[in-house]
Amino acid sequence: MRKSGFAAAAGLGLLALLLTACGGSSGSSSTSSPTTTSTAKPGNGAPSSAALGGITPGSTVLHVQKSAIGWVLALSNGQVVYAYDKDSKGGPPACTGSCAQIWKPVTGKPLASPADTGMGTLGTVATSTGAKQITYNGSPLYTYKGAKPLATKGNGVGGMWHVIKMSESNIVGGAG
Repeated sequence: MRKSGFAAAAGLGLLALLLTACGGSSGSSSTSSPTTTSTAKPGNGAPSSAALGGITPGSTVLHVQKSAIGWVLALSNGQVVYAYDKDSKGGPPACTGSCAQIWKPVTGKPLASPADTGMGTLGTVATSTGAKQITYNGSPLYTYKGAKPLATKGNGVGGMWHVIKMSESNIVGGAG
């Protein structure tokens, strides 16, 4: 039976959290972003980034997951990510101010789940505040405020917001 990319990413995240908790109170946490951030620090009872499949503090893991509308790109916590039609590939994010209060920029150091394959290019662009917003094939990524894991209620909002469509073939061991 094949494990989903979400299960693999969630397992890695859970391992990091458990090992950080066992390592004492020297770990740090981040609350500035809705993304998943590893707080494990090697040398404090936590595994090295190599032991966690390359996950380092500040990493934001993206993976392919099945939603009600098909396979989509999501964060390791299950939040589906969106692209905005007003953004220019490689340019600064167009969703700022009150827009960014509803459509939260996905920030951090992008990392594809080891359970996924054949994904596009992950990168970052600078926001107006200097934060590094994650991009997929040059398009800045966002989450929809208050959305439950794997919910796609933001898809098509205003005709400008769209999920990043993926396929089962993007999962290691998926249909080819």
